Amino acid sequence: MAVSALLTLIGLQALIAMSPGPAAVITIKTAAANGVKAGFFVSLGLALAIVLWAMAALAGLAIIFEIAPFLQTGLRIAGAIFLIWIGFSMIRHASQPISDAQAAAPAPAWHLIRLGLITNLANPKALVYFSAVFVTVMPADPGINVAMLVLTVIFVVELLWYALLSLMFSRPTPARLYRRAKTHLDRLFGGLIALLGARLAYN
Repeated sequence: MAVSALLTLIGLQALIAMSPGPAAVITIKTAAANGVKAGFFVSLGLALAIVLWAMAALAGLAIIFEIAPFLQTGLRIAGAIFLIWIGFSMIRHASQPISDAQAAAPAPAWHLIRLGLITNLANPKALVYFSAVFVTVMPADPGINVAMLVLTVIFVVELLWYALLSLMFSRPTPARLYRRAKTHLDRLFGGLIALLGARLAYN
């Protein structure tokens, strides 16, 4: 794989990761409420999900969707339902304050990793990017070495960005500001995520 193509891939992956969406909301909320360690576990799940999307794309995701478009429709609807569920869950629990005990004892690591994993597997940005854009950057027959390099790069870029978000929003000042505005922020972001899911379902 040419260096220019690899740099293009890194740039595209960084832009996709940094664009606002459900993954960023979940990361910021978790880090602000439960600290950097909890945020990192969510980030790990998000990065693993992106690797799974990339593996599917390398295996011929676009071709599969072209042959069986109902699979793409099914994935889109499943992702929409999950996003709507997350959005309404945030709205429903928005008024519940975060106690010191909750902050000190967040959910188990596996639960946080699973949350990140499912969030990015349901992410409409990932579905569009890996089925339409990613495949145009990759060579037609990348080979195992290039494929492993690409998967590693994608994992590192994704993990670094969300780990950085976790570090930023777990700091005392951002975390304190989030706790003060939790009710309004959770209702706002929950509503946006639910609307994104509804739009995805009817797209």
